[in-house]
Amino acid sequence: MHYEVYSLSWIGSFLLALCAVPQAIKAKRDPSSTRGLSWLFLWSWLLGELFTLAGLSQAVSGPVLCNYVFNAAMIWYLMSAKRDQK
Repeated sequence: MHYEVYSLSWIGSFLLALCAVPQAIKAKRDPSSTRGLSWLFLWSWLLGELFTLAGLSQAVSGPVLCNYVFNAAMIWYLMSAKRDQK
């Protein structure tokens, strides 16, 4: 049973990490699409991911850590696309 729970953790973390990918792809294709994303939302999301990662880094499993790192990277990309939009 432990392996089943561990597998489910990886699957869940992978799916959660992918949540930002469609928006990142949309931002890559059309940078102006980031106009609908507020800076407050992006900063709150990024800081939430980073603070949770820092606070739980010694206590959580690999799948969860991968989720936080990947999400932070996707949010950073979205913020960069928003900053660079013309």
